Amino acid sequence: MTLIEKFLDYLSLEKNYSVQTITAYGNDILKFEQFCEAQFQETELKKVNYSIIRSWIIDLSEHEISNNSINRKISSLNVFYKFLLKVKEIEVSPLVKHKALKVSKKIQVPFSETEIHQVLGGIEVNSFASSRDRLLVELLYVTGMRRAEVISLTIDHLNLENGTLKFVGKRNKERVVPIIKSLEASIRVYLAYRKRLLEDVGAQTPLLFLTEKGNEVYPNLIYRKVNEVFSMVSTKSKKSPHVLRHSFATHLLAQGANLQEVKELLGHDSLASTQVYTHNDINSLKKVYANSHPRNKKK
Repeated sequence: MTLIEKFLDYLSLEKNYSVQTITAYGNDILKFEQFCEAQFQETELKKVNYSIIRSWIIDLSEHEISNNSINRKISSLNVFYKFLLKVKEIEVSPLVKHKALKVSKKIQVPFSETEIHQVLGGIEVNSFASSRDRLLVELLYVTGMRRAEVISLTIDHLNLENGTLKFVGKRNKERVVPIIKSLEASIRVYLAYRKRLLEDVGAQTPLLFLTEKGNEVYPNLIYRKVNEVFSMVSTKSKKSPHVLRHSFATHLLAQGANLQEVKELLGHDSLASTQVYTHNDINSLKKVYANSHPRNKKK
């Protein structure tokens, strides 16, 4: 078994990472391995030094890979070399003094409540696919779940009797989120269509969300469905599952939810991670300004 295979087993068996996360780590490290062999004739990653990693960073940049993407790839390498340290394959990580590339912070613009209501109201549920697509949008917005978390959901995660959804999210962290009545109704409608689909295709699976052939949904399908329905009502440049997660946090905070409570619902480790979701739209700012500024108060 190669070191990469041992590493991926470690992520799966000990860290309990999702299949999507493990695949991403594996792809990043394999591409780096290919680069090392092609450019430096180095076939053993444990012998790599930082100058080789720096050359890979330069090569990625020259191929117009964004700094964000490069940082993610180097983050995969960093986790890999920490694993090699753990199993005593190396004594010092070649990334011990590495500093992440600077990235410009883009303001994430959430969907408005009106846009979300228009999308949910505009999906006519009359088939398995339409019931699934509506539930996908509603679940992402109502719970703030990540796309990978939605993909790994099973029937057992649902407890419609006490109105909760319990699952293991990022970094093997267990979360419990409430299921509101409207979401419960959408779940029940979808489950009925799902049952019929599985009977038709002669399959059984514990996974909640399925393709029309009864297979596991995949990341691009969820992205595509969200993008399609919001393209009909929104002119925002980015229309993705993550924007729905951002909208969930923003709307809760705007309605007076406690930052700590939103942090728990999102599954963040620190408040700093949650604060990036805070956002005041211009109308809210105008209202606060009009009500609070001394020069604008009526005498």
